[in-house]
Amino acid sequence: MRYEHLIQINDPLMPLLDTLTREQLWHGLVRRAEQPTEFILGLEIATIHRRQELGTQIELDRTLDFGSFKVHDRVRLVPQQSSEIRTLAGPTWPASRMSIYIEEPQPELLFLRFVYESDEAPEKGELGGVTLALREQAYERADLDTVARIRALAEDGWLDDSAARRLACIPRH
Repeated sequence: MRYEHLIQINDPLMPLLDTLTREQLWHGLVRRAEQPTEFILGLEIATIHRRQELGTQIELDRTLDFGSFKVHDRVRLVPQQSSEIRTLAGPTWPASRMSIYIEEPQPELLFLRFVYESDEAPEKGELGGVTLALREQAYERADLDTVARIRALAEDGWLDDSAARRLACIPRH
């Protein structure tokens, strides 16, 4: 299964919408990786077991505790470009990947591209189509919530350079 969609971050036709910088957007994605309980509904506890620098990239091994089940994943952060989350297969779900890419086709015209992939075989028939459509709607809703949360953090000053450097994943220069 593969699904992707794009969310426009800055829109020159909407002057009342605060413009985010690429750096603020990046710091928001790092915060989502470091503190996922602020972004993921139903997530009770997130534990980061390992942080590793791989050149300019950062990798995190995490356990996400939703109460009734736990998910183990690995996040790879490519500075100013992307966040990729690889989830291990569990007893009732297949391995999956979620990638978020920062795209900037023109200066300050920012988008986030969300790509979902799983090793799950597509369901056949009408029920499979309905299930897939509902899943895609849930992905989009969650991603819009992520963008809204990043906007709120930026508005409150949490994504400016000094505040964002307090996050463990952002290297100090």
